[in-house]
Amino acid sequence: MSNTTVSAVPIKAKAAFPVLLGASAGHLLNDLLQALLPAMYPILQQGFSLSFAQVGILTFVYQLTASIFQPFIGHYTDRNPMPYLLPLGMASSMSGLLALAFAPSYGWLLLGSVLLGLGSSIFHPETSRIARLASGGSHGLAQSLFQVGGNFGSALGPLAAAFIILPRGQSGLAWFAIAALAGIILLSALGAWYRSNGLTRKASNAAPERHPFLTKRQVSVAMAILIALLFSKYIYLASFTSYYTFYLMDKFDLPIKSAQVLQFVFFASVAAGTISGGPIGDRLGRRLVIWVSILGVLPFTLLLPHVGLIATVLLTVIIGFVISSAFPAIVVYGQELMPGRVGMVSGLFFGFIFGIGGIGAAALGAMADWKGISFVFLICSFLPIIGVLTAFLPNPREPKAD
Repeated sequence: MSNTTVSAVPIKAKAAFPVLLGASAGHLLNDLLQALLPAMYPILQQGFSLSFAQVGILTFVYQLTASIFQPFIGHYTDRNPMPYLLPLGMASSMSGLLALAFAPSYGWLLLGSVLLGLGSSIFHPETSRIARLASGGSHGLAQSLFQVGGNFGSALGPLAAAFIILPRGQSGLAWFAIAALAGIILLSALGAWYRSNGLTRKASNAAPERHPFLTKRQVSVAMAILIALLFSKYIYLASFTSYYTFYLMDKFDLPIKSAQVLQFVFFASVAAGTISGGPIGDRLGRRLVIWVSILGVLPFTLLLPHVGLIATVLLTVIIGFVISSAFPAIVVYGQELMPGRVGMVSGLFFGFIFGIGGIGAAALGAMADWKGISFVFLICSFLPIIGVLTAFLPNPREPKAD
């Protein structure tokens, strides 16, 4: 299947790299702010005497808010583009950050989580659309560049907590309002590019709702499989996002700062895998990347709960790199299945991963209170076996068989 067969808007022969880099930088700032919440969990747990279940509920509230709104925002803006919605989303994230910085009670922590989730729900479908429009046909590369910014932002969260927030306490979060202001300026510029290039026209309506070589049933089955694969990937990643620092502190007696530095190492490997997955999918096929990324990581996840500290660090680098390469391929594969619904597909996928990540974090937190944090990582190690479902994904290069 050629990219031009299903491209919603073939804008340019070459990718608009300044725009892609701007989208990636915006993703970095957005996800840095989002990552400060889980990076703060050890500090908040001590300051508010939180149980693991309460920590999980904070993630659940934040990610559920993000997941509910994303597909609806994407669906609406497919038909009614809103270029300047992006800075409003960043303003919501900044408000959530300030609420967390000065929260006097657990209820305020929940409010801050909701505002962070709302900002994320606006950011992801709209900026993912801009990345595709600026791709010049290299959709996997564009999605990887967009995603890697978010991964680096997530990776910086634990470092920010360790070296900036930890010495200052909870109120140190307020310093990152400066990053949010920079994000508002940057996203306003992206909105201006979106509008000045005539991209606010309802171009998505000109593209077919589904891939021309696949039946409606094949598209529905493929989307269901992609959702199942995202379930496997992001429940597993929820154990790292919310509880990896606790795991290191509990199993290896590491101090908070050292555990957060090792969490940064994991997130950096995730960023490296993300930047690799899109271009490889452009060249070798998205199904291959998805297959290797999710099922291929299984031997490493099964080994992780049974090794020492050095081997744990090495395995988490491998796991982060391999498992993260799937997401750009999954997003672009889904967009190619439904080329006229780019915003809705992006919002659906981003919304689902936030929602399932939040539910997973809450469930894993309750499990940690019940059986211990090491048990959580043992159970989660089996999740990548769901990757066998990749075998049932249709090949969009082949005409449908009636």
